[in-house]
Amino acid sequence: MDETIKDFEAALAELAGIVKKLEEGDLALETSLALYERGVQLQRYCHERLEAAERRIDILNDRGELVAAPRDLTEVGQDEDQ
Repeated sequence: MDETIKDFEAALAELAGIVKKLEEGDLALETSLALYERGVQLQRYCHERLEAAERRIDILNDRGELVAAPRDLTEVGQDEDQ
């Protein structure tokens, strides 16, 4: 794990700041590349944290005999129509 990333919320906030800077432009190529690289690290970190949270929710739901939500929320209610 990247020691410079404090937590999910901090990573998300930093990522949002990077996106804003890159969208504004007017950066040197090396600076843009460094920001992009950091953004990829942050995105991966956030993705891993979200997947871990999803696994925990699935485990909790399994123990409580609840059905996990479908991955694509557009699937909700389609089984009832058929």
